[in-house]
Amino acid sequence: MLRTQMSFAVIALLIQLSRAANHTVGGSSGWDTSSNPEAWASAQTFVVGDNLFFQFTPNHDVLEVSKADYDTCSTSNPTQTYSSSPLVIPLSSPGKRCFICGTAGHCGQGMKIEVDTLASSSPPSASPAPPPTSSPAPPVTPPSSSTPPEASPSPNSAPTPTSSPAPSSNGPSVESPTSSPPPSPSSAYKGSFKASLVMGFGFIMTILLAL
Repeated sequence: MLRTQMSFAVIALLIQLSRAANHTVGGSSGWDTSSNPEAWASAQTFVVGDNLFFQFTPNHDVLEVSKADYDTCSTSNPTQTYSSSPLVIPLSSPGKRCFICGTAGHCGQGMKIEVDTLASSSPPSASPAPPPTSSPAPPVTPPSSSTPPEASPSPNSAPTPTSSPAPSSNGPSVESPTSSPPPSPSSAYKGSFKASLVMGFGFIMTILLAL
């Protein structure tokens, strides 16, 4: 159990170190009057987890002082004194910290830095821009329906002349001769049926007599 907890602690430390930035104070010239550390620090951004890396010669040292002592370059009451190089100071919490060189006259020559450590390196999220307001479309006016002009009344048409009835002829009427009615087909059918019946009866009698 203890081994597991130590493993997690080491992993967390490695992650923090991989994210941290190491700031070499004064740039390539290091902690020296020629590098003007005060101007260098004003152009940097420091966040929690970063490290300050001091590199200096034996005629220099590093004092951590209050803001009042920083402004007056007072070396009489430092909160921390560092005399060994190289020196690594971790920035573990947000806020301002002040460092000066304790050698006489060096603070006045620019060997001083004020570090403002930020809590996070992520920039503040920008507020979303309001959507563009679209102007309302003008109302569409329906086209006015034109009233067709009234047709002028057509002139009265001339009355159609009515034909007069033809005069009746006064001559004597001729009666068509009446024809005698044809014989009824039923009576002719009856006569032929009787003849056929007599012939058939006679034919049957002849066959019977022959037998």
